[in-house]
Amino acid sequence: MLLLLLLTPLPAFAVNPDEVLKDAGLEARARHLSTQLRCMVCQNQSIDDSNAELAKDLRVLVRERIVAGDSDQQVIDYLVSRYGEFVLLKPRFSEKTLLLWAAPVGLLLVGGVAVFVYTRKRKTLSPAARLTAEEEARIARLIDSEN
Repeated sequence: MLLLLLLTPLPAFAVNPDEVLKDAGLEARARHLSTQLRCMVCQNQSIDDSNAELAKDLRVLVRERIVAGDSDQQVIDYLVSRYGEFVLLKPRFSEKTLLLWAAPVGLLLVGGVAVFVYTRKRKTLSPAARLTAEEEARIARLIDSEN
């Protein structure tokens, strides 16, 4: 059991002890904000989880802005103004991101319309015309000639 416990990977915390603020309330705000910001190097990790140098710089910057008295929204706005909307793990709903937010709904609607049109078209197709007596006789002759 002890060997299994030692081999089990423990979660790595990217925040270094020298970055932690002395005020627990401010540190909690900084950690909360850090989980909302994307590491520009790792791209699918928050700066709170990343060990990249840029993520460390962003964590320090977040803490500096909080200590300077900025609100959470001001800190986020500052980082977005410097790095663009891409720095946010969850992009805001705006004119620029309208396509991003509307694409899944639009694709579902287009798919639904396509299925509806396809099934409706199949229902309206007329059944195949019956063979004439001459065609049936010809088929019968072909079958008999093979046997």
